[in-house]
Amino acid sequence: MPNDTADCLADTQDAVLLRQTEGGVATLTLNRGGARNALSMGLMAALQTELDAISADASVRAVILRGAGPAFCAGHDLKELRAAPDAGFTETVFRTCARLMLTIVRLRQPVIAQVHGIATAAGCQLVATCDLAVCEAGARFATPGVNIGLFCSTPMVALSRAVGRKAAMEMLLLGEMIDAAEARRIGLVNRVVPAEELDGTVRGLAARIAGKSGRVVAVGKAAFARQAEMGLEDAYAYTAEVMARNMAMADAAEGIDAFLEKREAVWPA
Repeated sequence: MPNDTADCLADTQDAVLLRQTEGGVATLTLNRGGARNALSMGLMAALQTELDAISADASVRAVILRGAGPAFCAGHDLKELRAAPDAGFTETVFRTCARLMLTIVRLRQPVIAQVHGIATAAGCQLVATCDLAVCEAGARFATPGVNIGLFCSTPMVALSRAVGRKAAMEMLLLGEMIDAAEARRIGLVNRVVPAEELDGTVRGLAARIAGKSGRVVAVGKAAFARQAEMGLEDAYAYTAEVMARNMAMADAAEGIDAFLEKREAVWPA
């Protein structure tokens, strides 16, 4: 596919992460298909580096996160964890993952998970952390740690904030797969589409987001995350301040004038 700016991080199959940027949309592809895109330390480090770069790049308006091979992401790399089972390494793994998830939440650009195959454990956490998620009809989701003696405590943080408490606890306690329809019902994903429509649907959503004011979207995403952790009265006080600051932006002036004049907005550079 044609690119505007950054192409793949490397042109070899050995790269654990690929990046493509087109039309203001950065697509990050987890590229450990043989390991079902398990989150090794190397893959998490590559993701962190790219997300940090994207955060500082105002030309990127939206991010797509997807996986190569047969699955979206099967969670942490259990072989890597068992190969170095000392407490220091395992704590580093989970702290690195927590930092990565927080980066997605705090990123100025919305992140869309494009899910096929399975998304389990930390892979399900990734889906729950992203701002939007679209999956193919055959996708399946689980937090199966309880089945192998490792409760999905860190995935629980994102999952319990994305779906209802009872639904989250059922997934965590049973560790069983749920299908795409159930994931949609409980709010883990926004849309379920046929496999052949997945890429086009996600790219269409990303393009529509990229057509908005990047500054305004960044303001809104940050406000959404912050107010969600507040009490009702504090949330209204905070968002009233946010809207007042937003109203003073050139983007709001242009957007409102364009609406009143019945024309397309031209967002300030």
